[in-house]
Amino acid sequence: MNPSLELQLKTLPSEPGVYRYYDKNEQLLYVGKAKNLKKRVLSYFNKNLSGYRIKIMVSKIQRLETTIVNSEYDALLLENNLIKEYQPFYNVMLKDDKTYPWICIKNEDFPRIFLTRNMIKDGSEYYGPYAKVRPAKILLDTIKHIYKLRTCNLNLSPSKIAEGKYKVCLEYHIKNCEGPCEDLESKEDYDEKIDAIRGIIKGDFRKAKDYLVNQMMKLASNLKFEEAQIIKERLDILEDYQAKNTVVNPNIDDVDVFGMTSDETAAYVNFFKIRNGNIIQSFTTEIKKILEETDEDIMEEALIEIRQKFSSDSKEVLLPFHLSVEIPNVKLIVPKVGDKKRIVELSEKNAKEYRLEKLKQVQIVDPERHTNRIMAEMQKLLRMPVEPRHIEGFDNSNIQGTNPVSACVVFKDGKPSKADYRIFHPKTVEGPNDFATMEEVIYRRYKRMLDEGESLPQLILIDGGKGQLSSAVKSLRLLGLYGKITIVGIAKRLEEIFFPEDPIPLYLDKKSETLKILQRVRDEAHRFGVKHHRTRRKNSTIKSELEEISGVGEKTIELLLSKLKSVKRIKEANLETLEEILGKSKAKVIWEFFNAN
Repeated sequence: MNPSLELQLKTLPSEPGVYRYYDKNEQLLYVGKAKNLKKRVLSYFNKNLSGYRIKIMVSKIQRLETTIVNSEYDALLLENNLIKEYQPFYNVMLKDDKTYPWICIKNEDFPRIFLTRNMIKDGSEYYGPYAKVRPAKILLDTIKHIYKLRTCNLNLSPSKIAEGKYKVCLEYHIKNCEGPCEDLESKEDYDEKIDAIRGIIKGDFRKAKDYLVNQMMKLASNLKFEEAQIIKERLDILEDYQAKNTVVNPNIDDVDVFGMTSDETAAYVNFFKIRNGNIIQSFTTEIKKILEETDEDIMEEALIEIRQKFSSDSKEVLLPFHLSVEIPNVKLIVPKVGDKKRIVELSEKNAKEYRLEKLKQVQIVDPERHTNRIMAEMQKLLRMPVEPRHIEGFDNSNIQGTNPVSACVVFKDGKPSKADYRIFHPKTVEGPNDFATMEEVIYRRYKRMLDEGESLPQLILIDGGKGQLSSAVKSLRLLGLYGKITIVGIAKRLEEIFFPEDPIPLYLDKKSETLKILQRVRDEAHRFGVKHHRTRRKNSTIKSELEEISGVGEKTIELLLSKLKSVKRIKEANLETLEEILGKSKAKVIWEFFNAN
């Protein structure tokens, strides 16, 4: 280790702050935050450090810098800003180069309202950004159906209007504008509409409804029923828009919601901004894992970054799990029951659906990356030292102990390798004894692979519970392979995964791709075994009928079946056909047996 780095490590402060790692070329490798800088930084230089990427990064560190701050939250903010500014190689980042649209209320007399991707600091109001342009367009169209707003870019200052400088345009004549340019609409009335529109954008529909109801009642009292009906239709449009957007309790107001799902390579975070019971914004993103970051680490980063991105100042944030960081004047809540719990679950569902969509896309455009991700996930979930690139699955098939067969199927990179499938007929076991059969078959399979120098699998899957698994383990011990190959059992009833010497089974998520592959291996072994078991039973039944013929042995029966394929054809064959296959003497015996009557 670099002597100056070693000295720095000995003098680290035990305060909250941010640390930065540099390589020999003074390139920034990593920025991290810590509640206690000394404990956190020293943990990277622990001899028992896990994680291949972390070890690589640590080997490159030549210098570190630290910055002390007042709290862990301040450290999180500083870390976030430094990551965005310098983009270190080993940091996770919410890499998103898209320019998202905003709804702008222009800072001008008789403000225009429009969609834009450029924020100009001229005092205008910007609402958003919107993760998708379609919801923003629907909202704007709804507003335009309800309110008549100007779309021109004229300077409608009081002096210019008073001078009579402008004339109404086509928009006025087709009733899309009230004509403020000719002072046909007062600034007070226009501003009242803008105020109601602000509420709609924020998810508060009360002012807009009150405004429309008052207009409708005023027109109706003046017997202007047709115009009142137009206002009624606009009110219906507003209520329809509100109904489509209200998905939670209206009492849940000014709340941010985060949901997450993750796998070995990435995390997927969903964000809802809720106002007056309405989800007014929804955003989901994928965050690549670089150094085996925990869900808590990624959620902390996402929480700060996304709230900044969407200009959220909500004082309440709903989360799926607890975070160690505390944000001043903001409550971080993990709801246990009720509507708040349900909205977090909805956010998590959106994150999961987004992940599935991404994985399907990757499977199509980059199947190798898809396979690598699944293999890495299986390695972790099944506690394996290596990825299970070669899996072998075993299943026994018999009915009342008759015609037993054992199937061995082989999967490579998660896909069946049918050329490598094998069927075993037990030689030392009599009667229906699954345990003894499994013990024999496992021994024969891997004894032969060892003798012939074949490459062994990384994972063996046994169809069955503890008993079958224990029998298979016995054979692996005899061969000296126990501990060198991961072996597990899978029980059908609850899809329990059993490990040797571990009484507590593993229960995988029903949607887990690891479980799906294990199920597929198990089902394929069962299918392959049953298929050969049925064939053997059928052949056994056929042979038993032919074996009744005196003087006909097994070789003769096999020769007949290979040529004529079935007992029915043998029965129907004439003497000449049988003679061509067997010769005159045996042909005569068989022909007379079936044609004696």
